[in-house]
Amino acid sequence: MSLTQSITQLIEPAVTEAGFYLEEVQLTSAGSHRVVTCIVDGQSPLNLDQVTVVSRLISELLDTATFMDETPFTLEVTSPGVDRPLTLPRHWTKNLTRLVKVTLQDGTVTTGRLTEFNEITATLVENIKGRIKTHTVNFADIKRAVAEIEFNRKEEAQKLNDEDLNDEAGDE
Repeated sequence: MSLTQSITQLIEPAVTEAGFYLEEVQLTSAGSHRVVTCIVDGQSPLNLDQVTVVSRLISELLDTATFMDETPFTLEVTSPGVDRPLTLPRHWTKNLTRLVKVTLQDGTVTTGRLTEFNEITATLVENIKGRIKTHTVNFADIKRAVAEIEFNRKEEAQKLNDEDLNDEAGDE
């Protein structure tokens, strides 16, 4: 068993019990020093306090692991980047209502708002200058899918403004 697999087997149950998902363990060596990178995710994006909690948990486990020889190591705990492919159902769940860019096996690229999905398909709604087009894509046909970065989601901004106005009206 490789060192990466040993680390994964050791820490994954504890990470899961703490309410997170261990996405991946990466191990790199620079001379006589190792860097152990643990990519951890949750139901929602992790905040700094959550990363700190899971970092301490993983660090305690690695410090007492017999398979970690005397080679010094640095532990890095991070959350997945925005370019992480959507490969598991929980990735799709986490990105409901977000823009998703899907590249199909035939090279076709579709970008649309993820409105729903099931075990077989995902539904993306594309807004082309006010014209709405719905795409249903089969997961079996997807080569790669990623969430797109949106700096200004008009619907969410409008919804927040509407909620603020309702709160102010209720205070009067």
